Amino acid sequence: MEGIKQKTATLEWSCIAESLNDKGYAIIPQFLDNYQCDSLSALYDNPLLYRKTVVMERHRFGLGEYKYFNYPLPETIASIRENIYPYLSAIANTWMKALNINNSFPSRIEALHKQCTDNNQTKPTVLILKYGEGGFNTLHQDIYGDVYFPMQAVIVLSEYGKDYTGGEFVLTEQVPRAQSKAIVLTPQKGDMLIFTTNFRPVKGSNGYYRASMKHGISQIHKGERMAMGIVFHDAVT
Repeated sequence: MEGIKQKTATLEWSCIAESLNDKGYAIIPQFLDNYQCDSLSALYDNPLLYRKTVVMERHRFGLGEYKYFNYPLPETIASIRENIYPYLSAIANTWMKALNINNSFPSRIEALHKQCTDNNQTKPTVLILKYGEGGFNTLHQDIYGDVYFPMQAVIVLSEYGKDYTGGEFVLTEQVPRAQSKAIVLTPQKGDMLIFTTNFRPVKGSNGYYRASMKHGISQIHKGERMAMGIVFHDAVT
């Protein structure tokens, strides 16, 4: 979609890179408008779009439900993933270099998916999530296989304070020889939050080291929260 492509090209990617490097996340305000958010939310009830539904409490993941899309992805979602990936792959490669990891990511998402396919990872991982009152998501990392991209994104589709309360986005960062640090964010409807999948590079006294990070959602107090999760690598199952 041309609109998504143009929107992505006008973002201040140097500032986004700086935020990801310094904090492990970056918020892009109003990446989607209300109409686009509501259109994506409306996809939730179309069973033909999904390969798998997960009821979170059955697996002790939390309380709520999410659905994995099937290929081909809806046009808006496919366009977002395709257009933001090249910018993120450049940032990811600086992370690999800083941490002396012998790995690099291709500039096009099709090449990443070829690597996934070669490792028997063929299932799409883009998902839509819904939490009702009392819902939450435990701290976790979205890896899905040996091939994984170190960043992912989420777009909030509901309005904080109107459609729901609570439900903050929570990140934790492991601190050497200390307790983990918690980061609590409240992205608004249409905001895109880009964050690390499992670690970020942090500069220490002896060079860079990996700071492990996890993410989750705090308990919903009232209402319903919906979000779109964009993971770039595919899954084994």
